[in-house]
Amino acid sequence: MTKEKGRKAIATNRKARHNYSIIDTYEAGVALLGTEVKSLREGKASLVDAFATIDNGEVWLRGLHIAEYGNGSWTNHAVRRNRKLLLHRREIDGLTGKIQTGNLTLVPLSMYFNDGKVKVELALAQGKQAHDKRRAIAERTAAREVTRELGRRVKGMPG
Repeated sequence: MTKEKGRKAIATNRKARHNYSIIDTYEAGVALLGTEVKSLREGKASLVDAFATIDNGEVWLRGLHIAEYGNGSWTNHAVRRNRKLLLHRREIDGLTGKIQTGNLTLVPLSMYFNDGKVKVELALAQGKQAHDKRRAIAERTAAREVTRELGRRVKGMPG
């Protein structure tokens, strides 16, 4: 059996960057059961409603949906159970301080295999207001139109 190398994506939280301003990112391991890992290898996970909390000095991932493993029997896992995230103590202490001082939250951005181990990219984020979301969309649209116009000019096409 060969060892996995590199990074293989399992699931991404596509709405996270739209709904939150990302301040900092962390990579965390996840404590999982055997059937959860097998289900993740099949790509059956959803980060849509997932978020992380810090309770008693431990970081927990809540709301993560990992579908039951098809070939699992009575040993199958609970689909939305709370899963412990594995971070260094200094990282947890730093996150605790930042979350308690401001209106920041921990949001999972993506889940992936890194050399065969399941990892979660966790973001320290601040929620965006509706007007911030509209401004971001307008800036993206303006930048797209500028690059499109520059491309036309380079090709010599009329604008």
